[in-house]
Amino acid sequence: MRTKRKSHYRDLRDYIIITIAMLMGSVGLVLFFLPNEITTGGITGIASILYWGFQIPVSLTFFAMNAVLMMLALRILGWKFCVKTIYAVILFTVFTSILQYYVGDLHLLADQKFMALIVGSAFLGISVGLGLSAGGSTGGSDVIAAMVHKYKDVSLGHIILFCDLIIITSSYLVLKDWEKVLYGYCFLFICSFCVDQVVNTMRRSVQFFIISDKYDVIGKAINEFVPRGCTVFDGHGFYSGKKVQALFVIAKKSESNMIFHLIDDIDPNAFVSQSSVIGVFGEGFDQFRARNKQRKQEEKEFIRRALEESEAAKAKAAGAV
Repeated sequence: MRTKRKSHYRDLRDYIIITIAMLMGSVGLVLFFLPNEITTGGITGIASILYWGFQIPVSLTFFAMNAVLMMLALRILGWKFCVKTIYAVILFTVFTSILQYYVGDLHLLADQKFMALIVGSAFLGISVGLGLSAGGSTGGSDVIAAMVHKYKDVSLGHIILFCDLIIITSSYLVLKDWEKVLYGYCFLFICSFCVDQVVNTMRRSVQFFIISDKYDVIGKAINEFVPRGCTVFDGHGFYSGKKVQALFVIAKKSESNMIFHLIDDIDPNAFVSQSSVIGVFGEGFDQFRARNKQRKQEEKEFIRRALEESEAAKAKAAGAV
């Protein structure tokens, strides 16, 4: 029951984050990029180019092109991948339409285009980062990259960058100004930096080594109130020779204060070491990234043979004894 309730809470949190993310992305596009004719990558960039060239509403192009992509993605990638992206696409379309209707004539930072680029890129980068950390996206080039990556062992980042560079360069056909195209290239770097910062912050994890005579009480409290799993290591003090038990805990950075409070309430004299970790994969954290199917099959076959050889060696050693 608790696991199911926690799952519902996580889903609700993800949808709230996606809602905030899409609102921020719409603000960045409508208030800073469109009036200053700064193009972006992905379907948003294509929609912007059509808006400048033919006055076709951004929201209409954005929704229509993503609808086609989503139909293909549902067939290739499955429903689970697409559901949050579909929600994000609908929200971004609605927010963009509302903002264009009510504040479409507002031209912020009209005489400071580079500042408009930085602020708008930050809004869009944070928007994409929040969406990705919650399991969704605004569709476009990242969906294309996911579909290509399913069949070809090509970097997702390279596919997205290639698509975005083509879209931004093609904006010259409408804008007739290489300076504005260069602003688009700058957008790629600023936006990607913001995306990395947001995603890394949302997924940042820490590890604890806790040495205490009350390790069992601390472990149970962490299991109950954080909740995170704990591993117990047996050891002894080199100088004192005293036997000790150490708890090893991996948790999200946002959970570290709770762990410190629990330790302080149970054993203020406990020895605690905390450090940051680059990546954590497994239950309760990130999933292992997909690999090339052929390579994955070769790895499975190698592991199977290695396990069989190990078992045979153990059986032979036991027989010899």
